[in-house]
Amino acid sequence: MIAIGGDGAMLRAARLCAKANVPVFGLNTGHLGFLTEANPATWESALEALTEGRFWIEERMMIHCEVWRGNTCLSQDDALNDAVIRGAVARAVLLEAYIDRVWATTYNADGLIIATPTGSTAYGLAAGGPILPPQLKNILVVPVAAHLSFDRSLVLSEGAVIEIVVSPETQADVVLNIDGEVVTDLQANDAVVVQASDYLSRFVRLRDKNYFYRSILDRMEPRLPTRRVPEEQTRSVPARKP
Repeated sequence: MIAIGGDGAMLRAARLCAKANVPVFGLNTGHLGFLTEANPATWESALEALTEGRFWIEERMMIHCEVWRGNTCLSQDDALNDAVIRGAVARAVLLEAYIDRVWATTYNADGLIIATPTGSTAYGLAAGGPILPPQLKNILVVPVAAHLSFDRSLVLSEGAVIEIVVSPETQADVVLNIDGEVVTDLQANDAVVVQASDYLSRFVRLRDKNYFYRSILDRMEPRLPTRRVPEEQTRSVPARKP
């Protein structure tokens, strides 16, 4: 599949194609395009490389997310980036975290990000989490603006299962986002169970296999020059009276 757009288009295409084991090639017409492989200026050479078979397939882990209310599964979905549990408004929420069925901690935070290595360079990075290379199979847990509670990121071992329960003491409305889309509203005692998905996202790559580090560092370096005020817009500041 050829996805034309930005990273949002790549996320949607990857989720659609994963179950059918179809690789995705991204042509960036968006702003960042971290997941895409080519841009409109190079599409002809990219198409030539594709038709000649000069590419490789990169596989990336996905996570499977289920929402449970009592013994009923309300919804389930797969994510390439992350599952985010947060308040519907700007209020902190209380979230009990269980790792492999053992209580770990209770977060008092604006939200909690449960991310793949792919998602570690998205919302997880913006929230101060570590960068994980895409070939890893770990799950990343990043609290958002934790207040008087555990505020460090956790990298879970491969195969771990994390369960997040909405504490009955939470007074704010809580929602679950999957790859940036609101999936469901959560109530007190609802549980969100996240583990590695049975499916993998597959991307068509033209660059060298060690492209990831150079790509992320290029995007984290300054992209815009320091702004200068044109001379015609400068205004003199009157001298201060003694």
